[in-house]
Formats: sequence, C-alpha cells, structure tokens
Amino acid sequence: MLNTETTSLQDVTIAFSEGNITLVNICLSIIMFSVALSVKFDDLKVLVQTPYTVITGLISQYLVLPAVSFLLVWILKPEPGLALGMLLVAACPGGNISNFFSMRCGGNVALSVGLTIMATLLAPLMTPVNFEFWTTKLEYLEPLFNGIALNYTDLGITVLQILVIPLILGIWFNTRFPGLSLKITKPLQYLSVLILIAFIAVAFYGNGQIFIDHWYHFVFLVLAQNIVALLSGYLMARFTGRNTADQKTIAIETGVQNAGLALALVFTFFEPRGGLVLLVAWWGVWNIAAGLIVSQILRKWSLIRITSKA
Repeated sequence: MLNTETTSLQDVTIAFSEGNITLVNICLSIIMFSVALSVKFDDLKVLVQTPYTVITGLISQYLVLPAVSFLLVWILKPEPGLALGMLLVAACPGGNISNFFSMRCGGNVALSVGLTIMATLLAPLMTPVNFEFWTTKLEYLEPLFNGIALNYTDLGITVLQILVIPLILGIWFNTRFPGLSLKITKPLQYLSVLILIAFIAVAFYGNGQIFIDHWYHFVFLVLAQNIVALLSGYLMARFTGRNTADQKTIAIETGVQNAGLALALVFTFFEPRGGLVLLVAWWGVWNIAAGLIVSQILRKWSLIRITSKA
C-alpha cells in the first residue's frame, strides 16, 4: 500500500499561471501539427490494408491500458491525487513522439502514424469516457472526483483543439505545400519538443522543494505504470499474431502516453493540487527518457536476433 501520506499530498498546491496553461496548449498543438506534416497519404493506406493490426493497437491503447492501469491502482491504492493522475494518463492517446521511437527501434512506422491519427481522432470521445468510467469504479476516489467541476463537452472540445484540428491542418498543409513541409517539419518538431521540455523543467524548478519532498510518491508509480503499459501493448500484439515490427510499434504506442495533453487537461479542468500534478508532470519527463531507453533496447534486440539467425 502506498497511501501513507494522503493529507500532506492533498494539501500541496503547485504554482501555475494561466499563461503557462496557454503555452502548454500551444506547444502540444505545434507538436501535433509538426507530426502531421510528415504524414503522407501513402501512410494512411495502413488503415485499410491492415485494419486488424490497427484495431489491435487501438484496443491496446483505449481498452487494455486503462484496464491494467485501473488494476495497478486497485492493487497499490496510492494517494487519491496520484491515482487520478494515473487514470488520466491512461485515458489519453499515445504520445506524439511515438513515431520517432518506432522508427528508431525498427518498428512499423506506417502503423505508428496510422495509430497516432486514429487515436487522436478518437481522443475527444475516448479520453473523457475512459477517465470517468475507471475513476468512478474506485470508492476512495469519489470524494476527489466529485469535487472536480469537469465538463466533458469542454474537455472533448479542448482535446479537439489541441490535437485533432492541428492534425487535420498538418495533413492538409503537407498535401498542399509538400516542399515547404519537408523543410520545416524537423525544425518545428525539435523546437516544439524543446519548448515543452523547457516548460516542464521550469515547472519542476519553480516547485523544486515540493518535488524533492514528495518524489518517492510518484516516481516509482510512473515507472510501474510505464512498464505495465509497454508489456500490455507487446503481449496484446504478440497474442493476436502481429509480426515483430508491429509488436514493437504497438508496445511503444501503448507505453508512450501523451502526458503533455494530460498536463494541459489538469491545469484547464482540475484544481492544480497535490499528487495529480506531481505524477502527470513526471510522466511528461519520463515519457521521453522511457521512449529512448525502450527503443534502444528493442533496436539492440533486433540486431541480436538478426545476428543469431545469420
């Protein structure tokens, strides 16, 4: 049981301004737009050519991950804010940088792009539905959940604005101006990710003592949830007969969550207090580190398998 210092965490308030909320939303929109700039219509063929693989990835993302995250919360019973953060992250779509990690480890990049598109389009519906469904299944979360003035229409519209509209605009822009898209895609991706990393770093720095005092509450929870997410995605793909490249991609799509979106939702719709912010903010940091580590491991694993077969 991890629920040992509930009062101290619930009483913690994270300093965050309205301007910072706007900055997060802009960063996420730019990242989504830049990802969409690299999408070609040929990439969309995967949605038609391998529908079962795409469906497997979406089931892993929107059904399996929230369910196993719920089980993890049910077993560990962390402080309510931390638990709420875990369930919110699990309800979000895959991270926008998952395409890069899939490419880096030899996964199916076309599938990764296709899953990013479909998960993003479904997010305005699936994120609020999943979050409410699983959160209301735990009685000890009800007091905190009931205290949230959460308007699901507004939440869905926010996800639409941050992810879906930039995605559609990016695909249109790439189709209309392919030469310009090629030139600005990578610089825009790097710039937006660096800004988001810098923003999270500043948030940690501005609340440094709080993170130092409570790191042991959320660091291990994020690690545990990330491992469970990666394994559930890999096993889901393996047990449904997907090939090795698809297994890697579905594992990464399930394990690399859009914590930036979760952070934006926290500061837009929740009172930024306690474990909820601590856990989601750390997910934003860990996402990048975990993606790099896992993609490197999978890449080495592929090389070892190829060498052993030779």
